[in-house]
Amino acid sequence: MKTAPRLKTKYKAEVTVALQKRFNYKSAMQVPRLTKICINQGVGDATADKKIIDAVMAEMSTISGQKAVATFSKKDISNFKLRKGVPIGVKVTLRDDRMFEFLDRLISVALPRIRDFRGISDKGFDGRGNYTLGITEQIIFPEIDIDKVTKIRGMDITFVTSAPTDNEAMELLKEFGFPFKTNNN
Repeated sequence: MKTAPRLKTKYKAEVTVALQKRFNYKSAMQVPRLTKICINQGVGDATADKKIIDAVMAEMSTISGQKAVATFSKKDISNFKLRKGVPIGVKVTLRDDRMFEFLDRLISVALPRIRDFRGISDKGFDGRGNYTLGITEQIIFPEIDIDKVTKIRGMDITFVTSAPTDNEAMELLKEFGFPFKTNNN
């Protein structure tokens, strides 16, 4: 029998109750939820060597637990030696159980491994309840073998919520255990 991810059961049991009290929602269906996590990694040097994309796709698939997809350029840009249709990045969209598993690993394992970590910034909200976090090194994830990494690359992780405001989304993410910076730091 398959068990539900830890943060999924926490959301159903604790987070919905806490947010319902805090924002005076009349129904549990009004409580914001995390709908998906999008992970994106731009690989600019892939225009010179096609094997770089394959290596980055393998790393991203290992990190997320789901097959990564290459993103392609939409137009020619001569200054960057870029042709239309050339792979220039990698992306993955996580939903449901894989999303909660990734979120759990990110919060409890990966973020604390960042050097001189003092919390994540609360400035990554977009005004519509979504939060984007930039990570400078992919080696903070324990799934990545440091000896096989050819180049340190960063990635963007976007948390898409159903929250109508940034304040509600921030409270949702705090309830999940996001280590936001406090004002006195």
